Amino acid sequence: MSNIQLIIEERAADIGKFLVGRLLPFRQKRMIGPFIYIDHMGPIKLNEREQMDIRPHPHIGLSTLTFLFEGSIMHRDTLGNTVEIKPGAVNWMTAGKGIVHSERTPEYLRNKDKTMHGLQIWVALPKHLEQMEPEFFHIEADQLPAWSDGNVEIKLVAGEVMGHRSPVPVYSKLYMLEIKSLKRQTLNLGEHLYGESGLYILNGGIESEGNRFGPKQILVAKDASLCEFVIEADSTIYLFGGEAFPEERMIDWNFVATSKELIQAAKQKWKEQKFDKIPGDEAEFVPYPSLKK
Repeated sequence: MSNIQLIIEERAADIGKFLVGRLLPFRQKRMIGPFIYIDHMGPIKLNEREQMDIRPHPHIGLSTLTFLFEGSIMHRDTLGNTVEIKPGAVNWMTAGKGIVHSERTPEYLRNKDKTMHGLQIWVALPKHLEQMEPEFFHIEADQLPAWSDGNVEIKLVAGEVMGHRSPVPVYSKLYMLEIKSLKRQTLNLGEHLYGESGLYILNGGIESEGNRFGPKQILVAKDASLCEFVIEADSTIYLFGGEAFPEERMIDWNFVATSKELIQAAKQKWKEQKFDKIPGDEAEFVPYPSLKK
């Protein structure tokens, strides 16, 4: 019997000026562990007249994880943080009861050609923390645990696995691993993983049970303890997952919660513009979709 429960292909999703490859949520699999939303952004080339300008917008009930392969994003939020996100760093913002942020091309790049490529991820918060105070942490690339195993290089982006712990302050039991192969090699990581498990192929490919799988796919494992596959040379994959929550999560636009009441309250608060404003980025905002003309 195959250990692969589901294969999720990237689907085009419009997030304003950008089309992204949406991987989660999926109608047959809403979450993998606490991971509730994954977008593959790019790669997209922008000229000196084109910018990434995602205007201020709100979140509740989740943590956002931004991880770039190429490019640069200037993050601003209502806690007063202004941080440039560069490739390999982890931008970890916990919305809790409510936060607003914007993501824009930095000023020094706005008159230049540039490339944007990365992952934008939402991790749902445990029910008892979904109304916590918002927080923000930025972890540079050289702070993430990294090691080699045969012909593969492994980096722990977030969580805890294989005796390593990322400095990203997560709030549930989870893991996100970057694995880059130098040569073709068989990997058996099942004994190290736990809970639900997904494997995302960024480039290259893997082979499992006589089948080959290529880029822009998430493979959802039936049992994380049986995660064995062949990774091809010059491939990059991401293993992620963790323990699932007992309670269902609802998503409405940028809001995640265990109850309709929390989502409705956040929607009304945003429509009435009662969320805090971002210092230095107060002039614009993204309206709730039902308010768009």
